[in-house]
Amino acid sequence: MITPHIIDSGKPGPVLLICAGVHGDEYEPVMAAYQLVNILSGRIVAGKLIIVPFVNSTAISGHSRYGDDGLDLARVCPGDPNGSSTLQDAAAISELIKTSHYLIDMHTGGKIFDIFPMAGYMIHPDQNMLDTHRKMARAFGLPVMWGTEPGPNGRTLSVARDVNVPSIYVEFGGGITARKEIVSSYVSGCLNIIAMLKMSDDEYREPLPLKFWIEDATPAKGHLQSKMPSPCNGIFFPEVKLGDLVKDGDPWGHVIDIQSGNNTPILAEDTGMVLFLRSDAVVKAGDSLGGIMAINSKTMMGYE
Repeated sequence: MITPHIIDSGKPGPVLLICAGVHGDEYEPVMAAYQLVNILSGRIVAGKLIIVPFVNSTAISGHSRYGDDGLDLARVCPGDPNGSSTLQDAAAISELIKTSHYLIDMHTGGKIFDIFPMAGYMIHPDQNMLDTHRKMARAFGLPVMWGTEPGPNGRTLSVARDVNVPSIYVEFGGGITARKEIVSSYVSGCLNIIAMLKMSDDEYREPLPLKFWIEDATPAKGHLQSKMPSPCNGIFFPEVKLGDLVKDGDPWGHVIDIQSGNNTPILAEDTGMVLFLRSDAVVKAGDSLGGIMAINSKTMMGYE
């Protein structure tokens, strides 16, 4: 069961929903959410702020991407209030989204991936919605903005899309070590969007220059778990780092069979920036080894 923390100014203004813990192995967003509750108590001067530190309660308890029913909440929205635990949590957060005016959904790469800091959004067919997505992503202040196709369902953002609630998701880091800089950047990003919406008296801060701003409406480009599938079981040794620029066919790493010593080279499958990289060395055939944010004349929106 989700537990919203509500900070209501009692005055007219927007309703902003900030959520974390859609996946139970993504810890920094949860910590950022709790910090925001403490920081912003009594400081919202217009509208209402709703913060949900963890959305999938049983996934958090199990330190897993999945709930105790084996479901990924980011694939089953809008859920079912009469269904299993994850479906109930998905239904609850979906109802909150439907009553909000803006949504920020905070993530990391969980135990499996390390992700370059970026703010993502759906390329909404309505230009006004798209412009607001872009403004929110820019205000959050991470070095990469990535717009992807609006089609995927089952997400918090697809619920927001269907009821015309401007929304972004943010990704940064992952692995088994919690990192203070991720918590700090998420708190700062949320505070800046709150200032942009004039929900606090804080001054809006101009973000640092972007590294890249990409929009790519190619189907499935935003589905991280499907990228760079391992051709075999083994131990993954990467040869690239987050943020590196690579070309299609460049060396990505190796998967080595721990019993036979067989070495399988892995090559980059696209041209662009290393957006995320597998941090769990143990892989099975089909597991993602990371992914590339494609950068070309069609996807590049610009950078500062």
